[in-house]
Amino acid sequence: MKKPAVFIDRDGTINEQRGYINHISRFKIIPGVEDAIRLLNQNNFLAIVVSNQSGVARGFYPIELVHEVHALMKQLLEQNGSFLDAIFFCPHHPDGVIPEYTRKCDCRKPGTGLIDQACKSFDIDLSNSYVVGDLYSDMELAERAGVRGILVKTGYGLGEIEYTLPTKPRKPLYVAENLLDAVNWILDEARST
Repeated sequence: MKKPAVFIDRDGTINEQRGYINHISRFKIIPGVEDAIRLLNQNNFLAIVVSNQSGVARGFYPIELVHEVHALMKQLLEQNGSFLDAIFFCPHHPDGVIPEYTRKCDCRKPGTGLIDQACKSFDIDLSNSYVVGDLYSDMELAERAGVRGILVKTGYGLGEIEYTLPTKPRKPLYVAENLLDAVNWILDEARST
């Protein structure tokens, strides 16, 4: 049986936007995120993180740190009764300095490679799925993947709303205060259909 998914950006949507998370101590979950993900868990939505982590290719931190941060993120969420179904991330960048990760790829958002990977791992109902993020590129990802896009005001969101969105053709379906607001809106939409 297909399940809808919420593809959630990490930096600026789940955790505080602090530039590159180049040390585990810099990872701080935004208030309300645990509640948001718990609501997805309880309402038959897959909660899947999709994140660009080009700091690996750029040599700012090793890929092992990304795995360490994700382990901490899962632990913190589970301590509060919520869980992620999966985490998919892109370590690549075409202008990187670490040869192993320096390339153009289809997994770097707004490319759809991370969602494609998720669809290979889960039976996803894309027609009722969403992307939630704090950047316009997350809205581009949503359109390219054929899902709905929601922009949050956390992270880079306010700047994107004021300076980027007015000049762009694609608009988010909804602008949310944060991930919890986005999830409540999604659940309201699901109940009304």
